[in-house]
Order: sequence, then C-alpha cells, then structure tokens
Amino acid sequence: MLLDAVRTTIAAVVSLLLAHILKLPESYWAPISAIVIIQSTLDPRIVSWQRFAGTALGAALAALIGTFFPSGVLMYAVAIFVCGALCALLRVRGAYRFAAITLSIILLVAHQSPAWIVAAHRFVEVSLGIAVALALAELWPIRA
Repeated sequence: MLLDAVRTTIAAVVSLLLAHILKLPESYWAPISAIVIIQSTLDPRIVSWQRFAGTALGAALAALIGTFFPSGVLMYAVAIFVCGALCALLRVRGAYRFAAITLSIILLVAHQSPAWIVAAHRFVEVSLGIAVALALAELWPIRA
C-alpha cells in the first residue's frame, strides 16, 4: 500500500512539473489524469487508451461546437448525444465517459480563450498525465 502511494505521488508530481514546464494554463489536469490511470483497478493500457481516445474526441467535438454554434442547454444536449453516438459508431464505448467529461468542461466552464484553444490545451494536459502514468506503470508494474 505504501509503495502504491509512492508510485501515485511520482506520477502526479512528474505530470504536474512537466505541465508547469510546458506552461499549460490548467496544469492540474495532467496530475488528475495520471492519478486516474495509475490508480485504476483495470490494466493501465486499457484505461489510458479509453481516456486518450475520449479526450481527443470530446476536445475535437467541443472545439467545433464551441467555435461554430451558439452556447446553451439545447446545444449542450445535442453535443453530449453526438459525443455518445460517435463513440458508439467508432466502437470506443469505454471512451464515452471521458469524451463527455472533456466536452462538458470545455463547453460549460467559462474560459478567456476560444473553444478550440481550450480544447487543444485540455487534450495536451490530459495526454501528458496519461503518458507519464503509462510510462510509470510500464517501468514499475504493480505485483499481485
């Protein structure tokens, strides 16, 4: 249990430091993503793929919708539905949760930058955390 705490701490702190070095505006998403991956009860490769695919899809869809359509509850409802439909169509059902979360954060949280910039930052922030956690999980696997 103590080694798990050390492993999680390393993943979170390395992700945060890298996000700071890259001057990412919402750097906290990198360690949050690292913690989600490293603390998962599932194989980190499966969770990281789902989170990566979902974040990419949610960010891309939010960038398009946030840039070209007016905001509002109805547009948000359409966006969440389209997000789920795309995940089903692309056969990445496990990614829908992450896609919907990413889309929601980009469309519902007030930001100073345009949606496409926020989406790009979110994708990089989350991907950084995923990469660090996945690398650490490969270098330091949990023994049963």
